Amino acid sequence: MTESDQTPLQPAPQDAQETKAHNAQVLRDVASLPPLPGVYRYFDAQGNVLYVGKAINLKRRVSSYFTKNHGGTRIGHMVSKIARLETTVVRSEAEALLLENNLIKTLNPKYNILFRDDKSYPYLKISAAAPLPGDSNNRAANALLTGATGQNGLKNPATKVNADWFPRVSYYRGAVEKKHHYFGPYPSAWAVKEAILLMQKVFRLRTCEDSVFANRTRPCLLYQIKRCSGPCVGHITAQTYAQDQRDAERFLNGDTHEIMRELEARMMAHADTLEFEQAAELRNQVAALSNVLHQQSVDNVADRDVDVLAVKVQGGRACVNLAMVRGGRHLGDRPYFPVHVEDAAELDDSDEADAPSVQRSVEMQVLDAFIAQHYLNVPAPPSLVVSVPVDKGLLQALTEQTGVKVTAVHNPREQRRVWLEMAQTNAGLQLARLLAEEGSQQARTRALVEALDLALDNLEALRVECFDISHTAGECTQASCVVFHHHKMQNAEYRRFKINDITPGDDYAAMRQVLERRYGKLAEALQQAKRTGETPAGTGQLPDLVLVDGGKGQVSMAREVFEQLGLDLSLIVGVEKGEGRRIGLEELVFADGREKVYLGKDSAALMLVAQIRDEAHRFAITGMRAARAKVRMDGGKLEEIPGIGPKRRARLLQRFGGVRGVALASADDIAQVDGISHELAQEIYRALH
Repeated sequence: MTESDQTPLQPAPQDAQETKAHNAQVLRDVASLPPLPGVYRYFDAQGNVLYVGKAINLKRRVSSYFTKNHGGTRIGHMVSKIARLETTVVRSEAEALLLENNLIKTLNPKYNILFRDDKSYPYLKISAAAPLPGDSNNRAANALLTGATGQNGLKNPATKVNADWFPRVSYYRGAVEKKHHYFGPYPSAWAVKEAILLMQKVFRLRTCEDSVFANRTRPCLLYQIKRCSGPCVGHITAQTYAQDQRDAERFLNGDTHEIMRELEARMMAHADTLEFEQAAELRNQVAALSNVLHQQSVDNVADRDVDVLAVKVQGGRACVNLAMVRGGRHLGDRPYFPVHVEDAAELDDSDEADAPSVQRSVEMQVLDAFIAQHYLNVPAPPSLVVSVPVDKGLLQALTEQTGVKVTAVHNPREQRRVWLEMAQTNAGLQLARLLAEEGSQQARTRALVEALDLALDNLEALRVECFDISHTAGECTQASCVVFHHHKMQNAEYRRFKINDITPGDDYAAMRQVLERRYGKLAEALQQAKRTGETPAGTGQLPDLVLVDGGKGQVSMAREVFEQLGLDLSLIVGVEKGEGRRIGLEELVFADGREKVYLGKDSAALMLVAQIRDEAHRFAITGMRAARAKVRMDGGKLEEIPGIGPKRRARLLQRFGGVRGVALASADDIAQVDGISHELAQEIYRALH
């Protein structure tokens, strides 16, 4: 144990006031930490996670937060909020790194650099081939499908072609299965579709669903335009198709020049044996492949799978641009924008190692955070080309996780340097675009705050919630709640409410119900906080503005709900459509008695209000349509009634046009449907009412 581990925890004298904020239990927990590798988590009084960090020596690292002088910095502000800490001891630094970033992605701590884009990457999928009849070696023999006689090119016309004998190339996103072949990941859906188009042009692999394949009696349009070899109707043998598939897979793996030489050799061999039709097919394939190689960026490099990572930091924001190279082909790039970048310089864990280390720049910390969080779910390629140096411990952890040695090149040469320069340029352009958009959005936020005279000093903190009701003639009523915060729409906080127990089509009752459900428990928690002086854990946040899509009627209903719950009426603003329901003529209606306000067609505040209102409408109507489709297609409650099977359900839906029509019908009307007795009609009526 080192000397610092033996010394009792003593706060720095300059931080006396800061230390008073911590209870004795936190200081005792810090003093009792072991000098082992692990992960620590800080919590505030409400149980919210403030920060997640890793340490080679938990005792030394965590103690430094409470013994150093942080002054009025953001880290000092964070330390003053710590009410509780938790630690997990692990066996190595690599395990600590993996656990730390798993927790970061799960807990979303307030002070960590956080990459929130968790969308899975798309892949190009080539399905597994099924064994041929009478042969267990899959595609090896293909004895039954080597000729073009009989139906579907079979020597035995009675033998039916199986779609699995001709693997399909397709776009795929999700968990992978070992039996199929996957290529990627690709940075975007567009990149996958381009690769599929390439597979069609050069190797003419099929893309149709198995159900379509099984029911074809003549070639489709793709065969006519030479994008498919027509295996569904026997225009290619399984043996030849399997060869094309193998060539396609080798091309995707980067063996382009070897494939070109083999195709040319096969073409000459067919020509020498006077098989001119086969030679012509191969000639066309060579020409198509040659055209692709000239059009696309295909480079003969040693490492065919490379990720190129460039980071740019400016104006308190950062961009990491990820470019993917697979099989020597540059597939495109994707930008990522982390949050909490401003805390990076202060909350750096790199200086807690046993040996002194160089202070890592914000760019290095952002890139380390991206690599650690990104490659938890996405397989890391063996080579990374980076714009700034990467922590060696991070690379070692990735190597242990993947089982393949992962290296990072900071100062690349030749083709890799070209790739890195492209990524750096794109990172700068994407960050400039983001800053411009945020500047415009911040201007709209400021305009709205000024127009409504909101008592708000920090524009970043403005939180707006907007409600809308959607239904089809009273059927499948849905309410939406969308959230605007931090100058943008927060999709993860959207909510839909299924409205029940109201008269169909009563929008006012629907608005009452959704507001009561959204703010009822929150109002109770706020009342309890006033009485006891303590806010219950898990209490939500009351918005600064509640937008209601509607005029005086909807605002009056919202006012009644807020009066009942004891909430501030000044929060409620209705968006009333203008004359002729024309866009840009909307007026704002207030629940606290203020006169209506017209902001002006070109008002930045009205643009923001319209943006939020339109998003609430979109979210409500998509939910309503999905619910309506489910009821109409599945029969809703009908399938739960004893005695109602698929045929009777279909007759009822056809007769009455949907479940709502059945519910509005009398028992005598229901009994008129073929196959429905009076007893069953009474049972249906009771079940739906």
